[in-house]
Amino acid sequence: SGGQRQRIAIARTLLVNPPLVILDDATSAIDVGVESQIHEALDALLAHRTTLVIAHRLSTIALASRVVLLVDGRVAATGTHAELMATEPRYAAVLAHAEEAR
Repeated sequence: SGGQRQRIAIARTLLVNPPLVILDDATSAIDVGVESQIHEALDALLAHRTTLVIAHRLSTIALASRVVLLVDGRVAATGTHAELMATEPRYAAVLAHAEEAR
């Protein structure tokens, strides 16, 4: 299943122990139960390393210490999830649209 493949990919990354990790929609094709398990694995994977996470799910984005909102390929805003929710209507709109599509 998609969840198993994603967990295996995370385990392989942990074995290599790279200083930089790039995740591209790591939880996009899985159900909520499996997503929770993957987030637990990601907590261990992301600790003490630089990580670039490309995500559309709020639950994944909320894990980040810093969020960058891109609009038309350009940086439109940066901050924590809470800061962007409070100050950037485009950020809130993108997340609302992504959650509705689920």
